[in-house]
Amino acid sequence: MEVTESEQAAMHRALALAETVRGRTSPNPAVGAVILDADGALVGEGATAPAGGPHAEIVALTAAGAAARGGTAVVTLEPCAHTGRTGPCAEALAEAGVARVVYAVEDPNPVASGGGQVLADAGVAVVSGVEAHAAASGALRPWLHAVRTGRPFVTWKFAATLDGRVAAADLTSRWISSAASRADAHRLRDSVDAILVGSGTVLADDPQLTVREADRLADHQPLRVVLDRRHRVPGDARVLDATAETLVLDTAAPQFALKALYDRGVRHLLLEGGPTLAGAFVEARCVDEVVAYLAPMLLGAGPAALHDAGIGTLTEAALLDVESVSRVGADVKVVARPRWADHAVEE
Repeated sequence: MEVTESEQAAMHRALALAETVRGRTSPNPAVGAVILDADGALVGEGATAPAGGPHAEIVALTAAGAAARGGTAVVTLEPCAHTGRTGPCAEALAEAGVARVVYAVEDPNPVASGGGQVLADAGVAVVSGVEAHAAASGALRPWLHAVRTGRPFVTWKFAATLDGRVAAADLTSRWISSAASRADAHRLRDSVDAILVGSGTVLADDPQLTVREADRLADHQPLRVVLDRRHRVPGDARVLDATAETLVLDTAAPQFALKALYDRGVRHLLLEGGPTLAGAFVEARCVDEVVAYLAPMLLGAGPAALHDAGIGTLTEAALLDVESVSRVGADVKVVARPRWADHAVEE
């Protein structure tokens, strides 16, 4: 079934709306929705509220009011068909008198899927798969991965010199990356549910692990997570202050930590630990995305970005597909995905 030009434009708007709520909706997906009236004019739009609040479709329907009757709903994810803390969106759309629903990605969650069929049974015309790749590789990517694997999507972020060093031989590391890269990294923090480090990073750097905007604390602060199997983190560590919630896990096993975080509703995790912790995650194949800030600097000695990852020979190397390369200030930012990652979420 063909989509109109106004529906295509509405989907692009819905994708942009979904991006505005990254890191703020878990365990629910970050979804955008647009309502067009019977003449194709935009009369309502919205994005998913934090857990317990209305889904994107309900926000958009509320804004549209009576103008939704006979119109079209354009949504980045198949409307849900189950009752959780909120009612099923598929039924709400049908009851609002929407004549047509266009969505991008099928819902893989067996508890909530089937909304398309509910709508069709109610006599609503349904079109699926519109901008599916853009939706599945955008704001929905971490959630889709988490639903399909039962663990959070893991982004490993690090800053290094061009020869791969994250600190000098005397362990000084402040600042390898540029101010522009550090600001960009704070925007990355702002888009995730949780940030994870090991006790070694806490002892060496005493990070606060907060999101800052122009030297002030941002309103949204992800969960701070510390792996501390040997109970080494001191009570006065900055990561334990009152600026954000902190979870200390008594484990060094990535799989155990990821399961615990998934059960807490974390769907996108930012790994900011040191080389040893990064090596453990790579060895366990629990890294789904790599974000590297490479500074135009050479050190020749000092710790590398990645320590032992269980790779003994070149044929065992973790191969990456580069998604983007860009300039950030004086640095080069590389975003890549290990080939073992679940590419099915993009299809």
